Amino acid sequence: MLSEDGALLRIFIGEQDKYAGKPLYEWLVIQAKQNGLAGATVLRGIMGFGAASRIHTFKIERLSEDLPIIVEFVDTREKLEAFLELINPAIHDGMATLEKAHVRFYRSS
Repeated sequence: MLSEDGALLRIFIGEQDKYAGKPLYEWLVIQAKQNGLAGATVLRGIMGFGAASRIHTFKIERLSEDLPIIVEFVDTREKLEAFLELINPAIHDGMATLEKAHVRFYRSS
């Protein structure tokens, strides 16, 4: 069960970011699963920029092979805060946001 008063953690990183020899986004999802979070999704962006103000896009050949990645996690705010503390040392570049989420349903057949 997941409370209606959930939270959404979004982590914005680059496609080429790594941790422990594997893509950072993959490591994050595995950590989420091992720590019992309710769910995680990885989204690949087609264009974006971050703190370094460098444009990342698939349109310009070879300009960027480091497309934006967003990893989203849903659970209670408390569990996501604890998870963020655990993973924070692994994220060298990027951004994390945490917001309230009203969970309408959480089920599996």
